[in-house]
Amino acid sequence: MKAIDALHEAQKIAFSPFVFQTVYCMHNLGITDKIFESKDGISISELSIATGLKEYGIRVLLEMASAADILVKVDTETYKLSKIGYFIARDEMTRVNLMFTQDICYKGLFHLEEAIKNGTPAGLKEIGDWSTIYQGLSVLPGRLKKSWFEFDHFYSDNSFDDALKIIFKENPKMIFDIGGNTGKWALASTKHNSDVNVTILDLPIQLAVAKENISNHPASKDRVHYVPVDMLSAETKIPAGADVYWMSQFLDCFSENEIEAILLKIKETAKPDAKVYIMETFIDNQRFKAAELSLIATSLYFTVMANGNSKMYSSSVMKYIIDKAGFECVDEHHLHADSFHTILELKLK
Repeated sequence: MKAIDALHEAQKIAFSPFVFQTVYCMHNLGITDKIFESKDGISISELSIATGLKEYGIRVLLEMASAADILVKVDTETYKLSKIGYFIARDEMTRVNLMFTQDICYKGLFHLEEAIKNGTPAGLKEIGDWSTIYQGLSVLPGRLKKSWFEFDHFYSDNSFDDALKIIFKENPKMIFDIGGNTGKWALASTKHNSDVNVTILDLPIQLAVAKENISNHPASKDRVHYVPVDMLSAETKIPAGADVYWMSQFLDCFSENEIEAILLKIKETAKPDAKVYIMETFIDNQRFKAAELSLIATSLYFTVMANGNSKMYSSSVMKYIIDKAGFECVDEHHLHADSFHTILELKLK
């Protein structure tokens, strides 16, 4: 890279909050949609009429977006979307990441240095008074809750069909869903198989949400059970009797030592032939750089907002922890090309 080009890239970083807020405002004010619909470009005056906004406000946003290569200038007053702008306008992953960053992380990231120094989610105070974000998920204000769960579900829901085929290949009768969140996996499992029972183990506040969601499904609700647990508590014991232990995007919510402790809790009561399945979006198993970047950025969310000590892991690190805890990874399932997920299949050594 030439020095002048490197300087340009450095300024993009220095002014990146300006670009982000420009993109967010254009999205929220309907400007991006109007430009997308225009195909060949739309003028500032036309956008002013279409949106009811003053030309001044539209002009400063469009000039910034053009300088950031989000828009292409057709003439002095007319703009259209670049290829980057197209993905901002219509790509679901980009939309979900944008809203998650704005509503959950943006203000909190101001406290990243404090979080790094102290190992606590120092930015969490910007959205709630909890020690970790998990205690507050069910009571987040409406827009924040929507953005958090859309982000969480985007990186999990598209994997369920493939995951169910893997989990049910040996026809388990009892699944322990550890960190069951809103109950989506338990519901999917009981719909997939009419004989299986699922026990969700999670914090009481999360179980209340799952129970409410599943109560609306009569064919499933009698086969889903609930055990309140705090997996970080030394006193927590996991019940015995599961054929399968399922953890979907759960272990990335913990530090390496905490992950090992959770696996050891499972080991204490697990049947010799029980299977443990860990589904994660591992950094080193991503096909596309966009997905890899999204996951690495999510590590900083864990640092400053979620709990202060966890991250998105590589599969090699997770396998190292698994081995330390006394489990053997017997298979590694890479889900279909459009998914970000890997399922590690474990058994006791």
